[in-house]
Amino acid sequence: MCSYTMCLVLLFAFFICFAQADQHLSTKECENLGFTGLALCSDCHTFAEYIKDQELVSDCLKCCSEDSDDATSKIIYSGAILEVCMRKLVFYPEIVGFIEEEKDKYPTVKVQYAFNSPPKLIMLDDDGKPKETIRVDNWKREHILQFLREKVKPSSDI
Repeated sequence: MCSYTMCLVLLFAFFICFAQADQHLSTKECENLGFTGLALCSDCHTFAEYIKDQELVSDCLKCCSEDSDDATSKIIYSGAILEVCMRKLVFYPEIVGFIEEEKDKYPTVKVQYAFNSPPKLIMLDDDGKPKETIRVDNWKREHILQFLREKVKPSSDI
């Protein structure tokens, strides 16, 4: 009877380990989902407040790292590039609205047109090098604005 219980405990432990191994995706899988470099799980929770797509939030959580207790761990970028395919803009009225009416409020955010590129924000470090890429296909304009307010330094800080 004791060995039966031991087998059940080991089997249960195996299933728990297997389930946890499935919780995080590889770097390549995260990149394919548009979460390149997304560092903090608190960003995913903030993301969930704006984006009501549970599958997308779940993917974000599979690509993040737990936050540290250090307040300086909150990543703020010096700028961003909004990359989008000019031909596909017609399918993204929220992105068009941001570019036409809001973009000038963010001088550190540049628009870059790339053939066949889905709409994405490429977050830049202090040296202007890409550090994080986030797909914004289904984001509303106010979500983009909120994200930029929280994650990009105001131009006076640069």
